[in-house]
Amino acid sequence: MTSTAAASVVGQPVSRVDGPLKVAGGATYAAEFDPGPGLCHGAIVTSTVASGRIASIDTAAAEAAPGVVAVLTHRNAPVLPYHEHKGLTDPPEGERIHLLQDDRVRHQGQPVALAVAETLEEAVYAASLVRVSYRPESAVTAFSDAVAHAVPPGPRYRDRGLEGDGGRGDADAALGAAPVRIEAEYVMPRLNHNPIEPHGTVARWSEGELTLWDKTQWVDNVRAEMAAVFGLPPDRVRVVSPFVGGAFGSGLRPWANVTLAAMASRHVDRPVKVVLTRRQMFGITGYRPRSTHRVALGADRDGQLLAIRHEGVSETSTYETYAEEQLGSSEYLYACRDVATRYRVAPRNVQTPNDMRGPGKVTGVHALECAMDELAAALDMDPVELRLRNDTIVDQSTGVPFSSRSLRECYQAAGERFGWSRRNPRPGAMRDERGRLVGYGCASATWPAMRQAAEARARLLPDGSAVVSSSSSDMGPGTYTSMTQVAAETLGLPLERVRFELGDTRMPTAPVHGGSWTMASLGSAVQAACAEARRRALAEIGRADADLAAVLRQIGEPVEATVRTEPGDELRRYSAHSFGAVFAEVAVDPDLCTVRVPRLVGAYGVGRVVNPKTARSQITGGMVMGMGMALTERTEVDPRDARPVNSSLADYLVPVNADVGELDAVFVDEEDPHVNPLGVKGLGEIGTVGVAAAICNAVYHATGRRVRELPVTVERVLGAAVR
Repeated sequence: MTSTAAASVVGQPVSRVDGPLKVAGGATYAAEFDPGPGLCHGAIVTSTVASGRIASIDTAAAEAAPGVVAVLTHRNAPVLPYHEHKGLTDPPEGERIHLLQDDRVRHQGQPVALAVAETLEEAVYAASLVRVSYRPESAVTAFSDAVAHAVPPGPRYRDRGLEGDGGRGDADAALGAAPVRIEAEYVMPRLNHNPIEPHGTVARWSEGELTLWDKTQWVDNVRAEMAAVFGLPPDRVRVVSPFVGGAFGSGLRPWANVTLAAMASRHVDRPVKVVLTRRQMFGITGYRPRSTHRVALGADRDGQLLAIRHEGVSETSTYETYAEEQLGSSEYLYACRDVATRYRVAPRNVQTPNDMRGPGKVTGVHALECAMDELAAALDMDPVELRLRNDTIVDQSTGVPFSSRSLRECYQAAGERFGWSRRNPRPGAMRDERGRLVGYGCASATWPAMRQAAEARARLLPDGSAVVSSSSSDMGPGTYTSMTQVAAETLGLPLERVRFELGDTRMPTAPVHGGSWTMASLGSAVQAACAEARRRALAEIGRADADLAAVLRQIGEPVEATVRTEPGDELRRYSAHSFGAVFAEVAVDPDLCTVRVPRLVGAYGVGRVVNPKTARSQITGGMVMGMGMALTERTEVDPRDARPVNSSLADYLVPVNADVGELDAVFVDEEDPHVNPLGVKGLGEIGTVGVAAAICNAVYHATGRRVRELPVTVERVLGAAVR
C-alpha cells in the first residue's frame, strides 16, 4: 500500500458515504423516479374472501370516473406467458399467483383489479368504485385447523438441505433416563415487515424493452422474474434500485406491484407507478410466519445436556410451500449427544410468507433459549453457567469443527458489561428505586456465515480516482460505505477518491442482499476486482510498489477489471457461524404488570468487522426489532377469513423511541481465516436473534412467571404460569 490512511481504512468507524445525500434529500427511492412524460398511477383492488372465484366484476363506474385511463381485471388483462422461474429467495415448491390471469382467488387481499389514472387520487377513487362479487369456496383460515394437516417441507426443500426430521442418537430414550427434564410449548405470532418505504414500482416500456424502478433487495432476481412473466430475454429488462428505505427481507422477491405496473404500462403505452398502501403491505407482501414450538430438554444434575427434542410447525400458503430452517440451531448450538428435530408446515388460505430478519433462527432460537432458561431454573443453576457448561468446539450435527466460535467470549464480555454478577438468582427478589420488579435474562444468538458467488468491476481513472460497481443493494446496513472501504484499502487510494455504485442490472451481477452474506460475498469480489485492476495498472510501468494515483495520471486512460469470486470448499471442512450473547434487564410494574426494557447488552463474534460504526448500528437496530417481537408486535388474523385485522401502524405496534432504553453492542476480537478472503461473518441478521428470549427470561426472573406466547402483554403476564 502506498497510502497509510488507505491501508488502515478497513476496521475504522467511517461515517456513511451516502449519508449527506440522504440527509439532504438527494437520494432517490423507487417511487420517486421520473420516467418521463405521461406518468400514470395505479391503485390495486384486492379480494375480500380467502378462497373462491370471482362471480362478477363491475368496472363501469370506475372507467367513467375522472382521469381514468384503464381498469384492468382478469377479463381484459393481457395473457402473460409466466415461464417458470425460481430464484434463490422463492419457495422451491408451488407456483406464484398469476396476476389477473383467471377468476381464481387464493387468499384474502389478492389483487383482482388495477385502476390506472392520471393522478394517484383519481386512481384510488376509481379503485373504490370497482364492484366485485365472489363464489366463496371452502378455505383453511384458522391456524389450528392448518396445523391439523401439517406436512413436511417436501423434496425440493430437502435438495436445499432442509429436512422435516433430523437429529442424532435416541433423544426419546435419553429424555426418559435424564435426571432433570423440562418440556414446554412456545408460540410466536405472525409478524409483518413494516419498513419506512412501502413497496413501489415505476414501469416504462420503450421499443420492446422494460425498465423498472423498484424497491428490491435483488435487482437481478426482479429482472429474471419479469423476463419469465412477460416472456422476454433478460437483457430486454432493466431494473434500477439505488436506494432502499428498509426491507428486512420484504424485498427479497418481487410482489404484485412489480408485475401490475409493468402490465399496465404496456397496456396503456405510458409509464405507470404502483405503490402499495400500508394496509396492502399486510395482504400482498410476505411476513414472518406464525409458528409453535415444543421443546423438551434433559440434563444430568451438573447441567450437562443429555437430550434435546425440538418440534416446530409454521404456516404457509396453499399455492406455495414456504419453509424455514427453524430447528437447525438446536442441533449445533450446544453439545448434546442425543437430539431429535421435527419440522412441519401448515397450508392455509393466506399469502405466502417470506424471510424476515433472521428467518428461522429468530423463532427457533427463541424457543430453545427460553427452554434453556427453564432448565436452568429446574437445575437451580445460573443460566449463563448452564450454557457455558454445554459449549463445544465441534458442530455435532456435522462432526466438523467450527471455523471459529466465540460464544464463551461473548458471554464473558457482555455479562461483564451488563453486570450479571449483581443478579440475585431468586425470582422476584430485585427491585428498582421506583419499586418495580427487576429481572435479568440472557440468551444465545447464532447465524450461519454464508457466501455466494459475486461479481464486481473496478475502473481506475486517469485523475487517480476509482469507480467500483456491482448490482447489489443497500437497504440500510451501509453497503455503499463498507464496499468503499474495502476498495480503498485494496487499491491504496484515499477513501474520498473511491466511489461505489450499486442497484442496477447493467452492473456486474451480485447475489441477493440478504442472508448476512453481502460483505462476505460481494466484499470478496470487490477486493479481488480492485486487486486485479491495481495489478494491471502497475504492470503498465513494471513497478508493483509505485504510487497508484501517479501511475494512473501517467497512463492517461482508464484501467478496468471485472472479477467473479465464488466460495470454495470451506463449508465442507468447517461449520461457519456467527455467535452472540444477549442480556436484558426488564422492569415490571407489580400492580399493572407492564414491562419496560431499560437495557439490552449484546456481544458478538462475527470475524473481522469492516466498519464498527455501521456494524453497531446493525446490531442495535436488530435489538429494537427483537424488542418489538418480545413486547408489541403481532399480526392479528381473523380465523374466519384469514384477514389481518390490525394492518396499520396505529394498530400494529412497533417500538418507538420512548420504548427503547440503553442499547449496548460490542464485538469480541475474532479472527477466522477459513470463511472468506476478508475473514468476515454475517452480522445483519444476528442482532435480532435471542433478544426476545432474553427479555422473556428476564420477565420470569422479575416475576416468577413464564410467558410462553409472544408478545409479552399485560394480560399474559397476569395469566402466566408461576414457577
